[in-house]
Amino acid sequence: MKSRAAVLYEAPGDFEITTIELDAPRQDELVVEMVASGVCHSDDHIKCGDLGVNLPMAGGHEGAGVVVEVGPNTRGFEVGDHVVLAWIPSCGRCRWCAGGQQNLCDLGAQTLAGARADDPDSYRLRLDGEDLAQTAGVSTFSERTLVSTSSAVRIPKSIPLDVACLTACSVGTGWGSAVRVGDVRPGQVVIVMGVGGVGVHAVQGAAMAGAAHVLAVDPVELRRDAAITAGATATYADMAEATERARELTNGQGADVAIVCVGVTTPDHIAAAFAAIRKAGTAVVTGLGPGATVGIPVSPIELTLYGKRLLGSLYGNCAPTADIPMLLGLHGDNRLKIDEFITGRYPLDRVNEAFADMHAGRNVKAIVEF
Repeated sequence: MKSRAAVLYEAPGDFEITTIELDAPRQDELVVEMVASGVCHSDDHIKCGDLGVNLPMAGGHEGAGVVVEVGPNTRGFEVGDHVVLAWIPSCGRCRWCAGGQQNLCDLGAQTLAGARADDPDSYRLRLDGEDLAQTAGVSTFSERTLVSTSSAVRIPKSIPLDVACLTACSVGTGWGSAVRVGDVRPGQVVIVMGVGGVGVHAVQGAAMAGAAHVLAVDPVELRRDAAITAGATATYADMAEATERARELTNGQGADVAIVCVGVTTPDHIAAAFAAIRKAGTAVVTGLGPGATVGIPVSPIELTLYGKRLLGSLYGNCAPTADIPMLLGLHGDNRLKIDEFITGRYPLDRVNEAFADMHAGRNVKAIVEF
């Protein structure tokens, strides 16, 4: 089977639209006709060379579509099913899945390699007869894609797929960073640094958890306005202003939780969040930076004697098979906003324009529509 797809040949570089080939689905595999895919900063980190991957690679990791072919002896799916393609697969059997931490599933080790998660030598896409790496095993920037059932979450057909696609990454990552990782409690003061496609949902998660004050920080006015829609109580263009306000609200102590969702996160961003929290407060790092960057300028004395916590957040500690349906249920009950933050819709041919607009601050969240 052939498909048009956005392929990255070199990094840094732009995607090129070309025709690829899909292998026939094996047992526990699906061919999915894509309807929508999110444009995420994680894809941009690959595009910019911040993350080391096998190239060429068919891009995209956040999408939803319709099953058009089911591999032999595959249970639980049928042609016509609507699915969200989770960029983190879940085997359901490893230590992490068994312990309720699907976001850390051992299959995730192959996320950047581009091969099948359970077989590092098995590439399921072809380009001119050669192996083609598949982003996170899903490659959602393709009209059709071939995925493992461990990466597919079936959802009701009544849910719009342009909305559903964003629960594959940005919604759960942001919401979970506040609710699952930050453990935001009623009455707390929370700072969210960076309120793009992920951060806006961290704001929403903190508000839903009952935070009394949610302070959103972003230099882009469009995103600050979106943060108000998501439940922010105040917005700032500068982290120093938000930190000062958090201290005013807490008799000089600082925020209870600070969440870093900056698209290109640097050690200084993390240090600013760490400095903004109170004793025994929590700084959550959700954004990614260049893979070669090491070192965070925080005081070990402050870390130890103040009992502060510095935590990483992968997909907001959410479990795809449980939390994607849950988040979509909240959306269906009009309790979780998703549509409101889709500010750009692009055809596949304009995917590079979507990334340029992201860098220029023209969108809160953009999607590719097929």
